[in-house]
Amino acid sequence: MPTREIQRSQWVAFFDSFSRQHLGWLVTLEVFGAEIGAQTEARQLPLKGIIADLENGDNDKIEIMVGKEPHTHLTHAIAAPTHVRLQQTEEGAHQSLDIESASGIITLLRFRSILPPELVDDVAPE
Repeated sequence: MPTREIQRSQWVAFFDSFSRQHLGWLVTLEVFGAEIGAQTEARQLPLKGIIADLENGDNDKIEIMVGKEPHTHLTHAIAAPTHVRLQQTEEGAHQSLDIESASGIITLLRFRSILPPELVDDVAPE
């Protein structure tokens, strides 16, 4: 499975495009770290968006928003992100996104269905 490292200078534009392209896709959000182990924060919730706030220097963060209804809505913040990697299938379909923080915690966003984005354009719920 090919992995593409997204350069920091591209994060804002990448997440803007990625969020529009995957709006409403069902995702599972998992967090992995030496001190916290493996935790599932959200399972099979629609993606609302991902933003990178890189204007604060040491206080940079990436936020992932999932859920449709207020009782299922979750915003997961990643402080001090250092790496963003897009996992793709051999055919180029987006499989997952992993974001690593300076503390070594990895946030993994996996899609329920792995399809090339061009096959689902204009199908996302409004």
